[in-house]
Amino acid sequence: MAKPAAPELPPLGLTGAYRMRWKRRRMLWRALRARRQMQKIADRTLQIPRGGVLVFTVLRNEITRLPYFMEHYRRLGALHFLVVDNSSDDGSAEFLAVQPDVSLWSATGSYRDTRFGLDWLGWLLIRHGHGRWCLTVDADELLVYSGMEAHGLNDLTGLLEQQGRAGFGALMLDLYPKGPLGAQAYTPGEDPAEVLQWFDAGPYRAVRQPPKGNLWVQGGARERVFFEDQRECSPTLNKLPLVRWNRRYAYVNSTHSMLPRQMNALYDGPGGTAPSGVLLHSKFLPEIVSKSATEKQRQQHFHTPQQFTGYYDRITDAPDMWYAGSVRYRGPDQLAALGLMTPLAW
Repeated sequence: MAKPAAPELPPLGLTGAYRMRWKRRRMLWRALRARRQMQKIADRTLQIPRGGVLVFTVLRNEITRLPYFMEHYRRLGALHFLVVDNSSDDGSAEFLAVQPDVSLWSATGSYRDTRFGLDWLGWLLIRHGHGRWCLTVDADELLVYSGMEAHGLNDLTGLLEQQGRAGFGALMLDLYPKGPLGAQAYTPGEDPAEVLQWFDAGPYRAVRQPPKGNLWVQGGARERVFFEDQRECSPTLNKLPLVRWNRRYAYVNSTHSMLPRQMNALYDGPGGTAPSGVLLHSKFLPEIVSKSATEKQRQQHFHTPQQFTGYYDRITDAPDMWYAGSVRYRGPDQLAALGLMTPLAW
């Protein structure tokens, strides 16, 4: 099938193209160097069958989320999990080490100094992801898409290949509870959407950024509650998590953007026409209040963490994010109907 037309990216010129090539090469070199920071804990990569989707993630202290995270992606047909544990002390590493479909590495270095774990994951993608469909997600991100009840990840990647597409974009959608943060009860293994039942259907805004041509989507619940007076600082919500990987590819800023730059054209945001899904974001489980106090001290999650002291303080004050415009989550078809993802033509 002919490859579908992609959005036209801003022209670069010879100088711009040269700079993008060298930026990508620097990212790849950082990943090669980062392999020395990683210690194998449970390497089962030789047991990975051909075909199927691999899941890549870096995490720290996610024992609360891991049981459902793995159940969700196993149910969708994920073949193997390749995980970097960054100094967990809550049992996450021990839990992962005994899972038969997990390969686990330990990295004790700075999450922030490794481009928020991208250098570590970059090496694993080079070493184990080349030529395969790779899903790179955080432990608090659950990919959903239209028709997923009947069509797992293998069906999804097969459909994308039929359409000549090498990736699948998604909007990161914050789910939150009704009532003060931290006041709910959550049991590990429970669907986070049973506790975090609400989301903002909009507004969301999107622009393409030069020189990479990556989409920049902002808006939604966190902007409304925490960044009303600094909208330009609100979180970036667009991601390109599912990619048929090539060892020459590199994520630049989380999975928000990547190189080569033409990959960024694969996602055109909420209301767009390119096939897309949603990453349900379970950040606001009850542990968020205590975790935010810890992360404020660690200063590992932002390029300029001092600018986000007020953000952490607001979370530790346990606000109620619910308001009259909140929408109760009903499932992927609802999100497609609202234009937050594009329905798939199964």
